[in-house]
This record gives sequence, structure tokens and C-alpha cells, in this order.
Amino acid sequence: MRRFSMSHVIHYTACPVCKTSPVVSVLEVKDHSVSKEVFTVASCPSCHLRLTQGVPCETAIQRYYQSDAYVSHTNTRKGLIHFLYHIVRSFTLNRKVQLVRHFTRRNTGMHLDLGAGTGAFVNAMDKAGWNTIGLEPDKGARETAVTTFNVSIYPSDNLFQLPDKSYDAITLWHVLEHVHQLHETVGKLSALLSKEGKLFIAVPNYTSGDAHHYQANWAAYDVPRHLYHFSPDSMRILLQQHGLRLLAVRPMWFDSFYVSMLSEQYKGGSVFSGVLQGLLSNVRAVLKRERCSSLIYIAERNS
Repeated sequence: MRRFSMSHVIHYTACPVCKTSPVVSVLEVKDHSVSKEVFTVASCPSCHLRLTQGVPCETAIQRYYQSDAYVSHTNTRKGLIHFLYHIVRSFTLNRKVQLVRHFTRRNTGMHLDLGAGTGAFVNAMDKAGWNTIGLEPDKGARETAVTTFNVSIYPSDNLFQLPDKSYDAITLWHVLEHVHQLHETVGKLSALLSKEGKLFIAVPNYTSGDAHHYQANWAAYDVPRHLYHFSPDSMRILLQQHGLRLLAVRPMWFDSFYVSMLSEQYKGGSVFSGVLQGLLSNVRAVLKRERCSSLIYIAERNS
């Protein structure tokens, strides 16, 4: 499925989800955030997963996260786009808490947030009365969580030491696309769910209208940090492989605006054009919500 060169970069010869071979190169995408390098995005002809070729292995990729502009790790408010992001985040955090309550049918319980970043959602769930733990690989983000929200976030390596069948809700907000150990992680998350537990996975959706419009400039490709670019079909197959049943798919309407504004920035366009394209993408997705810019997949273990 993948092989490592002497320079420790990953090249996929087959789809890491459905194992179809070969995968087909479809785009050349620039890393606008950090390195300015160009990476090839390939596609699986069967499940339609897209993946980034030539990404560094897990021990070498951290340098691609070292940027003051990487909002999930730094909590930066620099620039208009990041300023607007923080304004919207206070609203979306509450919506996420309500989503967890709705699908778990609980007002409190055990909660795990994987890829917790600077701790915003851990803090929100803690204030909502949940017994919550956050895991995050980036040391700087964990330190920011303490100073910003006074919450302790633990290294992501702790995931595989957590006791099975312990969590009523597990959340990954734009995290799974970053995870090198894809199958090991999803398998462990499935095992961690309690009998009635629910798994919430939010990922960008390259089948969206804004992705189609911006093509290689679509900001949510975010190479090489995003290893995978999930289609709804590929996510369904991945969940099924680990004994998980998909309950619902929910759109993240604000993401199209944020992603489109960043995409316009990459191509030298205006914020206004980004807002317009985000709106058009959402209008197209009203009748087919699985075409929204980002999607939340809610799943539970098969009984």
C-alpha cells in the first residue's frame, strides 16, 4: 500500500483505504503555509479517496506545522481571515457541544477529543459538564491550551494506553486527515467507544463546490499536512472496516467561507470573492449536503 524511500517520504502504490491499485495522480498542489513546496495529490479510482504523495513520515513532518499562521496550533488572530475565524468559532463550539448531546442523548459523560489543538473544544465540553480529556501531538499547542483555557492536553501517544469501552463521545475536528496511522487509529477509536458511545469525525470534503472551483488552490488540501482527502464513499468504507455504523452526515456550513477566503488569498484574489464562492458552494450543497465544504460523520459501533 505504501513504501518509504531513503529520505523517509511516503509514496502510495495502492489506496490505503480500499487497497485498489494503482492510484492516479490528479493535481499538483503547493504548500502555501510553510514550505512553498509542491506535492502531488493522487486519487483512488474505486473509493475516490485522494491522498498526498511524497509526504514526510511521522517523525519528519513536524517542521511543516511550524508557522505562526497555523491557527489550530497557535491560536493566532493575525490577519482578517483568522480574526473572523475566532469570531465564528465561539458559535461553532456551542453547536458542536449541542451535536454531541443530541446524538449521545446525554448531557454529561466521558469525552475524548483527539487532536485537541489549543484546547478550545476540551474547554467547551468541560464547561458543559462533561468529563473530558484532550490529546494533541504538538507540544506548543498543548502549552497554549494551559495558558489560554487553563486545560491540560496530553500527548497523542497516550491514545493507545486508554481503556477500551470507556468513552461516550469521541471527537476529531479536522484531525483524521493528519493521522499517519490511519487504520490503527480508527480501530482504537472504535474500541474506545462505550456501548452507546458515538464517534464524530469532521474532515474537509474535496467533492464540494468550493473544491471544484479552486482545484489546486483549494486551501483545504493543505499539503503535506493533510495526508488524505476523504470523499463520502471512502469514509463510509473506512468506518465499515472497523466495525462502525454510520448514523448521519452533517454539513459544516461556515467552513466553505473560511476555506474559500484562504483559497482566494493563495491565488491573489479578494476576501469578497472568497465570501461569494463560499456562499455559492453552500447554495449548491443545500439539496445535496454531502457536497458541503466540510462534513461531520457520526458513527457508532455495530451491535
